[in-house]
Amino acid sequence: MREREGFFLAEGPQAVREAVRFRPDAVREVFADDTGRDRCGEILDAAANRGLPVRDTSPQVLAAMCDTTTPQGVLAVCRRVDVGLDEVLDGGPGGDVGGEPETRPEAASVSPRLLVVLTNIRDPGNAGTVIRGADAAGADAVLVGTNSVDVYNPKVVRSAVGSHFHIPLVLGLDVPALLARLRAQGIVSFAADGTGSVSLYDADLEAPHAWVMGNEAWGLPAELLDACDQAVAVPLYGKAESLNLAMAATVCLFASARAQRD
Repeated sequence: MREREGFFLAEGPQAVREAVRFRPDAVREVFADDTGRDRCGEILDAAANRGLPVRDTSPQVLAAMCDTTTPQGVLAVCRRVDVGLDEVLDGGPGGDVGGEPETRPEAASVSPRLLVVLTNIRDPGNAGTVIRGADAAGADAVLVGTNSVDVYNPKVVRSAVGSHFHIPLVLGLDVPALLARLRAQGIVSFAADGTGSVSLYDADLEAPHAWVMGNEAWGLPAELLDACDQAVAVPLYGKAESLNLAMAATVCLFASARAQRD
C-alpha cells in the first residue's frame, strides 16, 4: 500500500493522536476495535470532530491490518507526509508542520538552522528513533538519502511515535549533491564520525548546520567524509567502544539545540 497507493499506517494511540492533532489533512480514516473505543475515546472524538471517518472493526480485522502482533486497538490510514527539498531549504510550504492545525503558523521564508541527513541507514528502529530525536531537538527537517530504509516502514513509524506528523521529511536524496547544495546555501555539514578530529564540544554549533549520519556498521564512506565540512566525534569517557547510531544522533542534535538556543 505504501509504494502503490502512497498511504501508510500509524498504529497505536500516540501515533494516531499526533496524526489527528497535527496533520488531519493526511488522515484518510481511523479504525478502532472495542479496546480502542474504550481506551482511546478522546482521540476518536477528536478525529470525528475534524470530519475524519472513524470505522468500527473487530480485533481480528485490526490485527490483520496491523504490522504488530499485539495491536493497541486503534490505527489510522494516512497519506505520505514527506515534502520537497526546496520547501525545507527555501522555507516554503511544508517547511513548518508543527502546532495545532488551527494555530499552525505559515512557514517563514528563512533558511533552516538545524538539519539531519541520513545515508545508508538500514535499521528501521534506528531511523525512527533519529526522526523522533530530531523532532524533540527542534530540528528543521530530516533529509534521507536514496539508500536508507523506507521511513514509512511500520517499524520506523512505530519508533518515531508520531514524529512523522511534526517534522518535515525529505526523501530520495542524492547525498553528495545535497551536501554541495547545503554548502552553497551556507549550511555547514558535520559528519558524525567516531574518528573525527574535532570533539563535539569544540565544534561551532551556533551557525546553521546539518548532521550527516552514516550506516550503523561502517559509518560514512570516505567520499562522503571528504564531502562534509568537518568530521566530529562524540567523546567517550567510559569503556564503550562506540555509541549506537540513534544515540549518537540524539546527543549531537541536542548539543546543537543547546548551542543555538543559549
